[in-house]
Amino acid sequence: MTHDHDLVLRPTEAQTAAALAPPPGRTGGDLVVETLRSLGATTVFGLPGQHALGLFDAVGRSDLRLVGLRTENNAGFAADAYGRITGEAAPLLLSTGPGALMALPALAEAAAASAPVLALSSQVPVAGLGGGRRGHLHELRDQSASFRDVVKSVHTARTPSQIPSVIAEAWESALTAPHGPVWVEVPEDVLRAETFIPQVTGMDATPHELAPRPELTALAAHWLSSAERPVIIAGGGVVRSDAAGKLRQLAERLGAPVVTTFGGKGAFPWTHPLSLQSWLEDRHMTDFLEDADVLLVVGSGLGELSSNYHTFFPTGRVVQIEADLGKLESNHPALGIHADARLALQALLETVSEREDPDAPERVRLVLDDIEARLAGQDVSLERSLLTSIRSALPPRSPSFWDMTILSYWAWSAFDAKHPNTMHSAQGAGGLGYAFPAALGACVAEPGTPVLAVSGDGGAMYSIAELATARQHDLDVTWLIVDDGGYGILREYMTQSFGSATATELTRPDFAALAASFDVPATTTTPESLAADLKKALATPGPSVVVLPALLKMFAPTHV
Repeated sequence: MTHDHDLVLRPTEAQTAAALAPPPGRTGGDLVVETLRSLGATTVFGLPGQHALGLFDAVGRSDLRLVGLRTENNAGFAADAYGRITGEAAPLLLSTGPGALMALPALAEAAAASAPVLALSSQVPVAGLGGGRRGHLHELRDQSASFRDVVKSVHTARTPSQIPSVIAEAWESALTAPHGPVWVEVPEDVLRAETFIPQVTGMDATPHELAPRPELTALAAHWLSSAERPVIIAGGGVVRSDAAGKLRQLAERLGAPVVTTFGGKGAFPWTHPLSLQSWLEDRHMTDFLEDADVLLVVGSGLGELSSNYHTFFPTGRVVQIEADLGKLESNHPALGIHADARLALQALLETVSEREDPDAPERVRLVLDDIEARLAGQDVSLERSLLTSIRSALPPRSPSFWDMTILSYWAWSAFDAKHPNTMHSAQGAGGLGYAFPAALGACVAEPGTPVLAVSGDGGAMYSIAELATARQHDLDVTWLIVDDGGYGILREYMTQSFGSATATELTRPDFAALAASFDVPATTTTPESLAADLKKALATPGPSVVVLPALLKMFAPTHV
């Protein structure tokens, strides 16, 4: 017997066919776009090349926002910053061969900083895969091999039907702790091929949770609860996992001083009574950390910069929480806990006993006083005043991006980031040219929030072309260029080590005039007027450039 409601609910064969029939003219490129949209992407970065035209055509017909930069490496830096700011996977669209290889340094920085970037590159046609040397334009023997040692994972789609699953797998990898860049390749003919596959909907790429083993956190909690002089080192993993609040709770419960690494800036309040700030490049701090009977390291591998250039040798027990398995005990023996920082800190909060240490704030004050006394004996008032001026001009919630330049080296130790995830630099991989294109990515991620980039004149030359990008998209970025006539930090290092510097002096443009040629307002400032000029530029919508001619120097090292 047939009921009326059966007749209403059951579609006819014609209706079913109409519903399943894909719109005409769809291609592999459309499958890429539909998958990205289904996963939640709204913005992509990159620039077109011959093999990727099928992908860019599909992007152009979609509602994805395409932010096109002028070089692939700069597009990678912008995607890196977008991923850091939003916590989302940032799609980076690239073409084959030279275009792909141009993004390698940016992906290396994203890997070092655990920034989730989904790099999606075209490839030569399927028939040319496998090293056959067919002579395709941009052909490499094995393109993915160039990226395999840099990114978290490599994924290839060889047919249209593989595209959604391959991208979802890569997306999940990028967002599983530790976050990082992933590599996806789709051949040119697959991107161009028409497809009858229905539109992609409902994709799921849920990142895996990396929870700590309870027997490890139980032992760590016991050590910390019974310690006499516990200290915490908070690294970039605390920022990436949004665990600053839990870090503060744990530090206060234990009465444990906290120092943040350069990648962990902002993870702990700068002026908190237990805050050791970020003075890792100082022997007073190194000695203080070595004296801890239990040292909790969260989200750091204690690499070169975080260990005062490997001169730090802990004498007590070490507990290391790290999502990157390869970093566990890579520099010091420890109770290694392979886990996401947020989940591990939560487990410690549930098991650690409250501990009274009324002397801890005084011990913190004494070590900071010792550092201050050391700096006061050096002629570094100019450098310190510049950081003060920048801090006073920059709104507390505004992100800042710092290139590899002397003022940035100062900022790693001496700049108050105010809030987590607001200060970023290229100290992960250490490449030049990061600050300005990364700041552009942050502007896209947080429209309406002024963003600051800080570069030296040498690093600025890597990114000059992106003034056109800033103007084209009217991005709210202020670029501070400290012009010291060359590669200032290398000049200083070479002079210290060899008595003279080679290849560090540079011919450079009139940066203010060059910015004006892009229709970007520019000001040449002085140390005395820097705060006012920066504040004005940051308050003015759209891009701007502030040029500071100044010869800076570093504080005296303590590791040599």
